[in-house]
Amino acid sequence: MKPFIYDYTLEDLQEWAVSQGESAFRGGQIFDWLYVKRVSSFEEMTNLSKPLRQKLHDEFAFVTLREITKLESKDGTVKFLFGLHDDHAIETVIMKHNYGNSICVTTQVGCKVGCTFCASTLGGLKRNLTPGEIVAQVVQAQKILDTRGERVSSIVIMGTGEPFENYDATMKFLRIMIHEKGLNIGQRHITVSTSGIVPNIYRFADEDTQINLAISIHAPNDALRSKLMPVNRRFPFDDVMESLRYYIAKTGRRITFEYALIGGVNDQPEHAEELAGVLKDMLCHVNLIPVNYVPERKYVRTSRNDIFQFQRILADKGINVTIRREQGHDIAAACGQLRAKHMESGAR
Repeated sequence: MKPFIYDYTLEDLQEWAVSQGESAFRGGQIFDWLYVKRVSSFEEMTNLSKPLRQKLHDEFAFVTLREITKLESKDGTVKFLFGLHDDHAIETVIMKHNYGNSICVTTQVGCKVGCTFCASTLGGLKRNLTPGEIVAQVVQAQKILDTRGERVSSIVIMGTGEPFENYDATMKFLRIMIHEKGLNIGQRHITVSTSGIVPNIYRFADEDTQINLAISIHAPNDALRSKLMPVNRRFPFDDVMESLRYYIAKTGRRITFEYALIGGVNDQPEHAEELAGVLKDMLCHVNLIPVNYVPERKYVRTSRNDIFQFQRILADKGINVTIRREQGHDIAAACGQLRAKHMESGAR
C-alpha cells in the first residue's frame, strides 16, 4: 500500500521534492495545497508540473475517511464514524464552543488500556493510526467548517485510543498541525490526554512544546485506580504522579487532571479529601466529568448534589476545579459508543 501524503511534514515533502530533481520550494507548494487550499487530489495541484503530479499520484495516497454515521446534537456537537481503507472505523467529533470549534481526534482503532467505564476498550486494540490518518480527521473537519466560513480553533486528542501508546505518530501529527505554513493551530490550543504511560510522559516533558497535557486520573489512590484502570498495574499511581511532577518542573506548565465521577465508586467525600491531599501544592486543574452511561459497563452517574459536593471539597482545599460542560449527551457522546454499536453489526 502507498504511504499517505498526510504522513509527511513540510520538511519531509521538501526532501522528497529534492529527491525527485525538484527544488525544495515544490515541497512547500505541496504542503500549501494540502493544508491551506485543502485539495482532495493531486490533479488539483495546478501550479505543479504534470509529471510531478503524476509522481505524487504514483507514490502517495490520500487518506480515505468514508462517512458511515453522522450524528448532530442539539448543542451543535457533530459526531462522525468514519470508515478507513481497511474497513476499520474511527470516531471524530466537532464541538462548538463560544470561543470557537474544537475537534476531538482518535489515535488508535480501539484501545487496550482497559478503563472499566469506557466504551473505547470494547473489542480491544486493533491497530495504531498513522500520523496521516490522525491529520485527515482535522482536515476533514476543517473542510466541513469551510462551508460555514469557520475554522478549527482547538484540538483535543481525547478520542478512542491512548495517544502515548502511539507516541511517534501522535507527535508527528502535532508537528503538522502547529506548522505556521499549514493549519497553524496554536500550541496552547491543543491538549493531549494520556491515561498515564509513564515513559512517554517524561518524553513529552522533554519535547519543549507549549501543548497542554491532561491526565486521566479517575481515582485518588493506587488500589482504586487499578480497579478502574488496568493500565495502573503497568504504571502505578505513585510513578504516574512522579512523572507529572517532573513534567511540571521541566515545563512550568499546568496539568489538567480528568476525573470521571462514577456513582458509589469514586465519588464519595472521602475520595475528594484524599484527591485534594495528593494534588496539594501541584500546579494543576481538576476537570470533573459526570460519567457517560455505557450499557456494557453497568456504571451509574453521580447525582447532581454529589457532584457539587465533590467540587466544593476540592475547592475548599485550594484545588482549582471545574465541572466539564456536557456536550453531545443526546448522540452517544462517550468515546467509543458509536464504534461499539457499529461493531455489534459484525463490522470492524
